[in-house]
Amino acid sequence: MTETSPVTDDRTVVVTGAGRGLGLAMARRAGEDGFRVVVAEVDEVRGGEAAAALRAEGLDAHFVRCDVADPESVAELALSIRELGSGGLYGLVNNAALADGVGGKEFQDIDVEVWDRLMAVNARGPWLVAKALHPLLGSPGRVVNIASDAALYGSPRLAHYIASKGAVIALTRAMARELGDKGITVNAVAPGLTEIEATEAVPAERHALYRGNRAISRPQQPDDLVGLVSFLLSEESRYLTGQVIAVNGGFTMN
Repeated sequence: MTETSPVTDDRTVVVTGAGRGLGLAMARRAGEDGFRVVVAEVDEVRGGEAAAALRAEGLDAHFVRCDVADPESVAELALSIRELGSGGLYGLVNNAALADGVGGKEFQDIDVEVWDRLMAVNARGPWLVAKALHPLLGSPGRVVNIASDAALYGSPRLAHYIASKGAVIALTRAMARELGDKGITVNAVAPGLTEIEATEAVPAERHALYRGNRAISRPQQPDDLVGLVSFLLSEESRYLTGQVIAVNGGFTMN
């Protein structure tokens, strides 16, 4: 499903998984920064409502259904962006991921099917989306991949999630090398445990671990992240690429 109001230039940013939580917060900030925003979301109801809410706030937002684990769905996303207008694209935020209730088992107890499904969305998904959309990116262009500080910390009982987000970090570095001379920067943001829908089922002891080890002990909110993503999408970040930046109140420190 695609809304057909025209996109007339390349000031367009795609945010995957933007139907709620961090994705919606980043899409809202991109809209406030003057970009046309494409809300790419697998849940049609959630995605449509998110885009409608952004438009009600006076922002230029469009919804396109996309399952990032499905190559045909990702190809349709690229086609939909072309159909929205000129086909130009300025930025991509690879945010879509499986994160709801994914932890709890030690690595040897994770089912193969669960491992493969999570890797298909969290690791292969960003690659599929970047593969399909990078021909639309202009120069300058921006790609921001959303990783996780869990991959930096090595959280227990999250081996498949950590492996998937570690893959996102490695993919970021590879893409940065290959796209740098095309004027496209590629960076990763590694959020900490953030107060959003996807973390409501996170065990209390994990919340306590973060609370007890952050330099800034208060709970992390989506708005703590959007400023960095805004910067990484901006012209000011033109000489910054291949970096992984943790936003977690000092839970991990480089």
